[in-house]
Amino acid sequence: MARLADYFLVVGYDLDKRVEGEGQGRILQRFPEKDWEDSPFPQGIELFCQPSGWQLVPERQPASFFVAVLTDINSERHSCACFTFWEGLDNSQLQKAKPSEVDEVDEEPAVVQSAQVFAPKSLVLVSRLDYTEVFRNCLGLIYTVHVDGLPVPLETVIGNLLTCVIPIAGGSQINESPVCSLERVPQACDWLLACLQPGQEEREESLRTITLGAGDRQVIQTPIDDSLPISGSSVAQLFRQLGIVNVLYLFCAALTEHKILFLSSSYQRLTDACRGLLAIMFPLKYSFTFVPILPGKLLEVLSTPTPFIIGVNSFFRSETQELLDVIIADLDGGTVTIPECVHISLLPEPILQQTQTALSMVLDPELEIADHAFPPLSTQPSALKIQDKEIRAVFLWLFARLFQGYRWCLHIIRIHPEPVIRFHKAAFLGQRALTEDDFLMKVLDGMAFAGFVSERGPPYRATDLFDDLVANHVERIRQEEACPQKVMNHVKELAEQLFKNENPYPAVAMHKVTRPSENSQNNAHNQKPFPGLDDVAVQLFIDHAAAKLKTAPPVVKAELKSMVPSGPPLGDTVDRNGNVMANSARRLEVVRNCITYIFENKMLEAKKLMPAVLRALKGRAARICLTQELNQHVLQNRAVLDDQQFDYIVRMMNCTLQDCSHIDEHGIAAALLPLVTAFCRKLGAGITQFAYSCVQEHMVWTTMQFWESMFYSDVQSHIRALYLETEEGGQQNNTEQQDGSGSGREISALDLASEQNRLWPTLSKEMQAERVQKEESTVFSQAIHYANRMSYLLLPLDTSKNRLLRSSGLGDVESVSNSYVTNSIAGSMAESYDTESGFEDAESSDVANSVVRFINRFVDKVCNESGVTNEHLKALHTMIPDIVQMHIETLDAVHRESKRLPPIQKPKLLRPTLLPGEELVMDAMRVHLIPDGREEATGLMGGPPLLPAEGAIFLTTYRLIFKGTPTDPLVGEQVVTRSFPIASLTKEKRISVTLPMDQFVQEGLQLRSSTFQLMKIAFDEEVASDLAEVFRKHMHKLRYPQHVQGTFAFTVGQCGKLVVEHKTKDKNQSLRTLSKNLVKSAKKTIGRQYVTRKKYSPPTWENRSSLQSELDEDEISVSEEVDQSSLTLSSTIRSSDRQTMSNVVERACCRDYQRLGLGTLSNSLTRSKNEPFRISTVNRMYTVCRSYPGLLIVPQSIPDTTIHRICRCYRQNRFPVVCWRNSRTKAVLLRSAGLHAKGVVGFFKSPNAPTAVPSQADSTSLEQEKYLQAIISSMPSYSENSGRNTLSGFTSTHMSTSDSSDKLRQPKIGALMKQVMGTKEDVPGTFSRGGKWGSIRGSGRLSAYNPDVGTRLAGKESPQPNGGPSEALFLRQQKAYLYIIGDKAQLKGGKQDSFQQWEVVPIEVCDVRQVKNSFKKLMKACVPSSSTSDPNMSFQRCLEDSEWMALLHRVLQVSVLVVELLDTGSSVMVSLEDGWDVTTQVVSLVQLLSDPYYRTFDGFRLLVEKEWLSFGHRFSHRGAQTLGSQSSGFTPVFLQFLDCVHQIHLQFPMEFEFSQYYLKFLAYHYVSNRFRTFLLDSDYERIELGVLYEEKGDRKTPQVCKSVWDYIDRLNKKTPIFYNYMFSPEDEEVLRPYTFISNLKVWDFYMEETLSEGPSYDWELRGRQERVAEETPEKPDTSGPKSQRRIVWPCYDSLSKAVPDAITKLLQDLQSLEAELGQTSEKWKDTWDKIKTTQRTETKLESKPSFSSSLLMSSNLSHQRRSQGVYLQESGVGSSINLALDCEASATSTPVAGRTSTSTLYSQFQSTESENRSFEGILFKKGALLKPWKPRWFVLDKTKHQLRYYETRQDKECKGVIELADVESVIPGTPTMGAPKNIEEKAFFDLKTTKRVYNFCAQDSLNAQLWMDSVQSCLSDA
Repeated sequence: MARLADYFLVVGYDLDKRVEGEGQGRILQRFPEKDWEDSPFPQGIELFCQPSGWQLVPERQPASFFVAVLTDINSERHSCACFTFWEGLDNSQLQKAKPSEVDEVDEEPAVVQSAQVFAPKSLVLVSRLDYTEVFRNCLGLIYTVHVDGLPVPLETVIGNLLTCVIPIAGGSQINESPVCSLERVPQACDWLLACLQPGQEEREESLRTITLGAGDRQVIQTPIDDSLPISGSSVAQLFRQLGIVNVLYLFCAALTEHKILFLSSSYQRLTDACRGLLAIMFPLKYSFTFVPILPGKLLEVLSTPTPFIIGVNSFFRSETQELLDVIIADLDGGTVTIPECVHISLLPEPILQQTQTALSMVLDPELEIADHAFPPLSTQPSALKIQDKEIRAVFLWLFARLFQGYRWCLHIIRIHPEPVIRFHKAAFLGQRALTEDDFLMKVLDGMAFAGFVSERGPPYRATDLFDDLVANHVERIRQEEACPQKVMNHVKELAEQLFKNENPYPAVAMHKVTRPSENSQNNAHNQKPFPGLDDVAVQLFIDHAAAKLKTAPPVVKAELKSMVPSGPPLGDTVDRNGNVMANSARRLEVVRNCITYIFENKMLEAKKLMPAVLRALKGRAARICLTQELNQHVLQNRAVLDDQQFDYIVRMMNCTLQDCSHIDEHGIAAALLPLVTAFCRKLGAGITQFAYSCVQEHMVWTTMQFWESMFYSDVQSHIRALYLETEEGGQQNNTEQQDGSGSGREISALDLASEQNRLWPTLSKEMQAERVQKEESTVFSQAIHYANRMSYLLLPLDTSKNRLLRSSGLGDVESVSNSYVTNSIAGSMAESYDTESGFEDAESSDVANSVVRFINRFVDKVCNESGVTNEHLKALHTMIPDIVQMHIETLDAVHRESKRLPPIQKPKLLRPTLLPGEELVMDAMRVHLIPDGREEATGLMGGPPLLPAEGAIFLTTYRLIFKGTPTDPLVGEQVVTRSFPIASLTKEKRISVTLPMDQFVQEGLQLRSSTFQLMKIAFDEEVASDLAEVFRKHMHKLRYPQHVQGTFAFTVGQCGKLVVEHKTKDKNQSLRTLSKNLVKSAKKTIGRQYVTRKKYSPPTWENRSSLQSELDEDEISVSEEVDQSSLTLSSTIRSSDRQTMSNVVERACCRDYQRLGLGTLSNSLTRSKNEPFRISTVNRMYTVCRSYPGLLIVPQSIPDTTIHRICRCYRQNRFPVVCWRNSRTKAVLLRSAGLHAKGVVGFFKSPNAPTAVPSQADSTSLEQEKYLQAIISSMPSYSENSGRNTLSGFTSTHMSTSDSSDKLRQPKIGALMKQVMGTKEDVPGTFSRGGKWGSIRGSGRLSAYNPDVGTRLAGKESPQPNGGPSEALFLRQQKAYLYIIGDKAQLKGGKQDSFQQWEVVPIEVCDVRQVKNSFKKLMKACVPSSSTSDPNMSFQRCLEDSEWMALLHRVLQVSVLVVELLDTGSSVMVSLEDGWDVTTQVVSLVQLLSDPYYRTFDGFRLLVEKEWLSFGHRFSHRGAQTLGSQSSGFTPVFLQFLDCVHQIHLQFPMEFEFSQYYLKFLAYHYVSNRFRTFLLDSDYERIELGVLYEEKGDRKTPQVCKSVWDYIDRLNKKTPIFYNYMFSPEDEEVLRPYTFISNLKVWDFYMEETLSEGPSYDWELRGRQERVAEETPEKPDTSGPKSQRRIVWPCYDSLSKAVPDAITKLLQDLQSLEAELGQTSEKWKDTWDKIKTTQRTETKLESKPSFSSSLLMSSNLSHQRRSQGVYLQESGVGSSINLALDCEASATSTPVAGRTSTSTLYSQFQSTESENRSFEGILFKKGALLKPWKPRWFVLDKTKHQLRYYETRQDKECKGVIELADVESVIPGTPTMGAPKNIEEKAFFDLKTTKRVYNFCAQDSLNAQLWMDSVQSCLSDA
């Protein structure tokens, strides 16, 4: 029973305490005066009566009513019903107030003047019950009595109100005394008694009827079950105001503890909304701040850090704006605003969707049938009250789904004196497969759920609707969840129960509530103020009632306690989509078999299964299976194993634990915990190592949560055992119940506990005490047990290592990592890394301390929760350090012994073969090679899983090599090698790797190389981390040496060669002196030069350089003025060395210059003066331009002094020099750097700029013009046109008619131009002709890029009337003599002058930075570091993003344009950037395309030496070869050039003497630093270092080749690998490749790799490996005929070796045959040349040449055909050509009569069926049953392994096929019916297959024998 009202108050406006217009309220009267004991009086009620503040108003307002909620000091909630009305105040009353404040009653003075103001007064009723309507009626009645002046004393009404007692729950209670006993009421209200003491028949009704003695009557419906909230219609109202999604947001926010604020202008609605939100949270109770109406004065409460649900009047909206983390729900506007920083976790799908559907069906039933043609007539939603319950039912249904099976995860750890219950969150989430679900995790961690567990956990208590739902309806919910209609039916049933609970009785018509009469409200102005009440009278009522209650017999209401049913246990894990997660039985079988093998000691079998088992253990079922299987092998808590068994078991445990999360949701770590202390192995006398010492490396052991739940579940089972014993099996025949673990148990612990709780009151005191004591000691003994267990798993085996516990679990300490190397921790690790320190005790105690602290924390927590006595707790705390110390001592012994074990058998480390002169820097380090993003090697694309592989990494002076074997035992016998030159390393980063076999995260490195190789390695556990660090340091040292002399090309073989022969030394000395002198004199000059101007500082040593073995010209014996220094130099050279010097000149570019006729090396006096160009020695000391060669080609007419001046205009002083001349048109190709900014201004100065004094810039620009003019004059076409090579000759040139050479051969050149320069048609200006700049439009010519240059270049005349000359002669469009290819960015501004003969073509060039970034992306695309399924990261997408192909396109496009221009007779000067990157690319490509010589071996070498090495491409700098250039990064400009050559090679495969392999070889070695060729940045640097002239002299160590060219020459003599068999050039062929991106192919150099031997570019290694292989003797093969076939794996085998092309194969066979015969084998080249000449002569003899020979040898294919390229790739040179060759060779050697000619053979070969005919001829075949013999043409095909037959020989359609695989035997046959006549008997033979027998007949016995032998040999070959 409870009081309806605890307190009644009258609160009024406080006239004495008004502050600045802010009024205050005060309590005028309060009844009762004293606080009740059971409910203290809540403070601060005055604030809540007027939440917006107390104010006086000028007009009376209608009375208002609302209910606020207050929370008292005991955190009980009180309803505080406020009824407010307004009373007038006279001015006189106001005057009584302090006069100073009168005018502050309100801000408006008018108010004060008015006769009357109104003050609010509130009647307040405080109650612990929540009956809004009853309170409204009661307070309304009191007000009515007062206003209408009813004849009832107010004291009586209030007295009755305060003494009214009603039942809390359970509807009517019959045998109670009357509710309101009014026996001592003053006589005046006698008539009331009749009402209050009705006859017996009305008795029941009156029990829930109250009256306050003013002729009123109310029925109070008390709920049947008070645990269910009462909502009226507030929930439905809330949904109507905010909508479904918004309320769901609020619901989730409240459950996940966010702050929620409601806004509304109605107070009652705020209260309703807050109550509604709480109602739908049932069965969870909200335990944070809950204030439905917050007074304005307390708004700062909103900035509290804790969660809350608060309502505030919209009046204060502006003050809620700055709240950053509060969700604001505006009830009036229907919006919910969620701040950006707040993330609300929503319900997990599919529950969220289903809940929304159900809610919309409740709120809007018309939605479903909105589209029906004939909708039912009435589908109104239910009445608001019913709808309210339906919504709540949906949420009940939702919670039943969320919490289903929660009781199976409760651990009961004490039953007496009070049940103590814990919830096992991890197991609950694990079984629901919702560990990832944010929402559920937060709810389970929240306060509300903790309350839920403590309230609903106990097994013996009163139950309610929710318990019933979770226990008995889960199955129904699960089946119906997908069907909304069924869900609705269920919801309706639940709603009915909820409604019945709230309204247990049908509506009663007994209500009688008096309202104030109309007139009393109208004539309110003469209303009396509310009177003061008589305290004594009211108190009399209260005392009287209290006395009566005391004398009355106590009301005993039997509490209906019962056992709480648990409901069905959680079944199979159900994943998000509702599918049961299966784990195939096959996998479990594998796990079981493996364990069986281990325990039966079948180790080999177990080893084979191991990888499969480790893969299977990723699945939960397999892990559970493992724990169950291992359990069966434990006897009396022990299982002693031998070393290998122990090792395998530990590996499986580690693998199992590795995938457990730290909360262990599937209970796997829990199941393994008893096992790790059971499995052990004997290490020595009395020393045993347990499995726990090897499985410590997992997060789960350091998680406090895990240990707690483990502890609780163990305690629960022990306590259960305790009571089962006491009952002596009395309960055994109970219904069997399933326990959470799944094993059938008779009685679960909860059921036992409930039974015990029921019996508890009946036990004697002694019995009770004994049970409490037994339970407590059970818990205590478990705590000791767990302290031991935890020390086992937390103390590392090697406690001397100061690697402390991980920060995650162990709070303040860092991390313990134990070595998990099972046998012998030291493994193969050197002792020295276990550094012995003098501080061992201190360190181990450190580990000990941290473990002790961790265990202490654990013990404190669990013992406090499970009620262990303080004495026991103290005992525990003293025990723990001893336990830990003891354990450390035993571990030390174990550790000592385990070190003595032999190390684990790991694969033997394989030594790599090294190059001569290559030495190991660090010895082998055992590592694992991890697969990267390339899938070929991992077996994902088919093929064997070669990676991951286990082996060692070797660091040598030259390479980084991994060599090992695949970890997969099925591929174990292969050797995997991956290596790259250390100099090509571009990026190294640390990674942490998880190996699939040993489940540990290891430190590793990812190393990327510019040879398109990537190594991801993980160091084995035996490699100490400091060793790995040493490895990194060494690698860095080798990668970035201080100086280029530290690179491998210089250091190679130094250490070994201490004795140097005298002679070599001598020669070197003289060379050194030479270079020193050269350098000295150069330095002098440089010194002078620097005084005058600081321009280009040559790259210092630190700046990256690049070595060339290029011998360059200097002034020796070539200089025109005989220079003193040169004389001294040559005189210092001994006669023996003069030879060397002539070599220099011989090998220099001079040879090329002579070949091109650009200058001779004859003496200056005899040199003919009429040659247009000369070889200048102006740069012999490298003073003019440091990065140019010593000898340069310049126009004859330009003296050296001019050159000194000109070079200043160009960047790095790289002035224009001639590098090639077209032999036909005599046009020349020049190269230079771009102009300096100053140069540009000076050279192309706008004429109108006033220059008073001719500045230096002016004179230089004149010199420049002279220089360009000299070049133009050298062209024959120019000298023909103009008589005089002077400036005055300009006009005459223009007047003369267009020269024949103007007509271009290809009119598309204009279009080419357009493409190169960009496509915008109307950009003015930047394309001008001549030396001066100007806008082209300005000069009246057509727009820049378009028709003008285009038509002029195409050699078209502009049409003119009458064919006469155009009006302005100088506007005649004509081809320029010199085109300057310049950089768009530099060529800006200037005026146009049309009288000059050069024209500038501005193009956009790719920046070096672009190349660098592009290359990085290209590497990532071709060799990704990890595989990804992201479509944006696919190979094609990454390739496109890298823009590599676009860059190639741009370079090729410009080159083709230049080729076109040169071919039409114009000279071209390429002057881009610094003249050493893009310029070099373009110039070399132009020469390659224009001049066939450069497409031969010698020519290409010369081209690279001349353009790349001599002209100073900065190889060292661009390749980041030294420490100094490390920062500049790797920029493969040369690789880009080689790629362009590769693209051209693909399109013109018959034009190149060298093969694609040659290009790959250069691409690899230009970054490898194996040769000195590509080191250093210029000839100057090479001379300074003395490497330029030593090539020829240093022949004493022949195996160490210093120049890549010599190496290639040597190799080319031995093997045709560099040679292109299709080489048959046409004379003077100019190549014009297609340059569009669609025509370009990705170079396979970027993609291929050969894991069997590593890169194939170091040939010594290849040869050695083959030799090693040959040396191993073959075992005699007894297995019968051996197949000739072998499998070729794409990323493993070298294709060129495994499947060589036919010509190579024939040449090899030839050599081996010659060797067998003992003949001296001739060189392959001679053989090849012989064959070619014989072919040629034959071709001439034959009437019509065969296609094959012409394809190979001759050059009579049309140009058209060639330019499109006969696309035969390197690898594919095979089939078509070789076969033809084959036939031809045999045809010439042994002419056979009747043999068809080669050409028909060839066409035959090309027939539709590309078949291999090993043997063919006519046979008679007997048909099937009853069919005659018929002759057929039979073909035996060895390759396809079949026998085919045709109607006739010519027939293309095959009639039938006999598969030789099916043939069992071939035997002589006998003639049968219908056989052909006149044929001897021996000609018959039979072929027996598995299906039938074929009868054959040959022409004669000999033929038959041949056939039988052929078939037989085919069979045996297979």
